[in-house]
Amino acid sequence: MIQIVGGGLAGSEAAWQIAARGISVVLYEMRPVRTTRVHKTDRLAELVCSNSFRGAKLENAVGLLKEEMRRLGSLIMKVAGATSVPAGGALAVDRELFAKGVTEAIERNPLIEVRREEVSRLPVPSDNSSPVIIATGPLTSSSLSTDIAELVGQEHLYFYDAISPVVMADSIDREKVFRASRWDTDSSEGDYLNCPFNRYEYQALYEALVAAELTEIHDFDQARFFEGCLPVEIMARRGPDTLRFGPMKPIGLTDPKTGRRPYAVVQLRQDNIAADHYSLVGFQTQLKWGEQRRVLRMIPGLEQGEFERFGMIHRNTYINAPTVLTAAWHMREHPRIFFAGQISGVEGYVESAASGLIAGLNAVAVVQGRPVCVPPRTTAIGALGHYVANAEPINYQPTNIAFGLIPALDQPPRNKRERRQAISKRALRDLAEWSHNVMVKSDEKASPVFS
Repeated sequence: MIQIVGGGLAGSEAAWQIAARGISVVLYEMRPVRTTRVHKTDRLAELVCSNSFRGAKLENAVGLLKEEMRRLGSLIMKVAGATSVPAGGALAVDRELFAKGVTEAIERNPLIEVRREEVSRLPVPSDNSSPVIIATGPLTSSSLSTDIAELVGQEHLYFYDAISPVVMADSIDREKVFRASRWDTDSSEGDYLNCPFNRYEYQALYEALVAAELTEIHDFDQARFFEGCLPVEIMARRGPDTLRFGPMKPIGLTDPKTGRRPYAVVQLRQDNIAADHYSLVGFQTQLKWGEQRRVLRMIPGLEQGEFERFGMIHRNTYINAPTVLTAAWHMREHPRIFFAGQISGVEGYVESAASGLIAGLNAVAVVQGRPVCVPPRTTAIGALGHYVANAEPINYQPTNIAFGLIPALDQPPRNKRERRQAISKRALRDLAEWSHNVMVKSDEKASPVFS
């Protein structure tokens, strides 16, 4: 029996992969016995920061990673596909239906026992006992976090993450916003509601963001934010045009009322299948809630906005993976202890689930007495594991998957899109060969191919 601590994306994926190979699992999830500041339910795999799994096409690195996971039988990708909502070239889901789907699949599986209790001490397996997967996520409880810090022999690294607000659909002024996707390539009608700004409206919002009052950050003297998820007010303080060339960029959009590109734009993405909630894309914030209501109502079309959820910040905890983990996601010094998800040193929903998938497969290998193995570096899922195990440990920061992590082709096409498509084609071919060699049934023995 394999123990998994944490019922988020990584823990749920790992449990599914293990049970699919005929091995029993105990999955510990502390909610609802102990709640967090950002979770709203007790469901497994609840999404808190965004409802987007990012790009869906193969010329996008995360799109390739998702396709690899589908081919490896990912539960997270299966449920995400079944609960998707319109999001242009991205994969986004109905948060509630997604978490409900994952929870029901896990709880119905006869080989998975879900225990609703807090694990305050790290279960350290002996040399002959079954493995443990730590997938407690960025909100690991303080007691367990202290225990993990003692195990890895150093303090955790950390960064602060910010969540975007969600607005009620019926409070959006449809006379001011327009529906479109960038370049009008994703669908005939467009999958986003766009709030267009002229120069003066943008300047007013910029000045309000810079001057607005922030929530206090406790525990640390200086907050460190992940660069891929900066609060809008932090971006605004980097210069008056930072937002206009970042999350508020108007490129590829034409306002049908003027026939021109807006000076800037805030995009709203459908947050559930019922389409009664919309999230503000890239508008994560640490403003106080009263300030959010005031500032966000300066956005054209949201003057009467009613918010189902305001943005907030929370601390993310993660280990310095290159000093602790191998590319198989187990500890160098304790090979029966695996880490997966954001605590293992990755960033993003898809990356977290992918780490859980490989950790689960390798935990099965340990139980069956087989060597652990990792996918080839030429695959996105293998490149992610290689980065986590081999990145520069000084000032280590979690990363999203990117084509820069995957080895280049020997003779790459000059066209960027064709080059990425060729990398994806090679990745899926190499993944198929790898999985044929190592994805054995629970009652089979094999010598895996190592990369």
